[in-house]
Amino acid sequence: MGTIDAAAMLAQVEAWSRINTGTANLAGLAEQADALAEAFAVLPGTATLVDPAPVTAIAADGSAFEKPHGQHLVVRVRPHANRRILLTGHMDTVFPADHPFQRQTWLDRETLNGPGVADMKGGIAVMLHALIAFEQTASASALGYDVLINSDEETGSLASAALIAELAAGKLAALTYEPAALPDGTLAHERGGTGNYAITFTGRSAHAGRNPHEGRNAIVAAADLILRLKALETAEITINPARLDGGAANNVVPDHAVLRFNIRPRTVEAGAAFDHALDHLLIDIQTAHEVATHRHGGVTRPPKKVDAGAQRLFDLVRECGAELGQDIRWQRSGGVCDGNNIAACGVPVVDTMGVRGGAIHSPDEYLIVASLAERARLSARVIERLAQGALS
Repeated sequence: MGTIDAAAMLAQVEAWSRINTGTANLAGLAEQADALAEAFAVLPGTATLVDPAPVTAIAADGSAFEKPHGQHLVVRVRPHANRRILLTGHMDTVFPADHPFQRQTWLDRETLNGPGVADMKGGIAVMLHALIAFEQTASASALGYDVLINSDEETGSLASAALIAELAAGKLAALTYEPAALPDGTLAHERGGTGNYAITFTGRSAHAGRNPHEGRNAIVAAADLILRLKALETAEITINPARLDGGAANNVVPDHAVLRFNIRPRTVEAGAAFDHALDHLLIDIQTAHEVATHRHGGVTRPPKKVDAGAQRLFDLVRECGAELGQDIRWQRSGGVCDGNNIAACGVPVVDTMGVRGGAIHSPDEYLIVASLAERARLSARVIERLAQGALS
């Protein structure tokens, strides 16, 4: 295994964390993409910025609009190798340009607090330096790989899902650099899925005092659907009504509403069953309240199961960890990530190969600095073993 430059890794994380890369901050994402392209240029491949796929969203008034996204970075190394793997990460964070959490703070000598330091600019540094170390080994010529760093993972990867599927096709295995599931380095194993929906209701306005009977209340229809949705929850699926837009003055029967909600199916079957049930619920709501409805969205990340092939990759990571004195464990996770998308393509994936840290998606997010080099060594060894035919 080649050498790992821990100081260089930390310097990159600190520099990248200073760039705001909230998913909607296109200028910040462009700056970050350029910085990453420069950093990954040390690898013996080609780097390309790929335009995002079009994404349609629903405004508060129910109208559809195209939601802009940043470009994605793709690096290809030895594309004609017989053995090829995929490594993925994301450059965006959950902190928009106007969020108060923009600076880094040392909590102690080994712990850095800052936006994206764990999720996942630290993970990108782990990926890069693992590949740099791997390229110094005698096995490097036996393995090709694609690197994808997308700009929209935090909002569901809708602008990069097709690109993920394209790059995953035919790969031996994949590694994704989300932070470890726990600060001790525990990996995420199986994951549930997720789906986001927006339902638009169109009723009929009327005066709330003079002729309310002539109105068709869109807010009431939406509230009825909320209760019916919650009644669909089982051990296999949770449903979270998250936002209701609409309404008018207090003396007007509201003729418009938009309900947004999230589902978390534990199985593919549960997601499909919900989708079917929702169609019937909407018919019932239309009939009961004499309103029109329009449905937008669906399951965006299917549940991630760990089959025998994927378990072999987890076992390989544990073996490599043992060689390095790292005790690798895993547990089921309720969160989702691009690992869900990759697993849906039938490719074995371990998706928490990034740093140890915690409190992600909050101003308390922190990176355990020693884990930068630690996890880079782990990845470098795993990649080396893959090059040597560990899963072939």
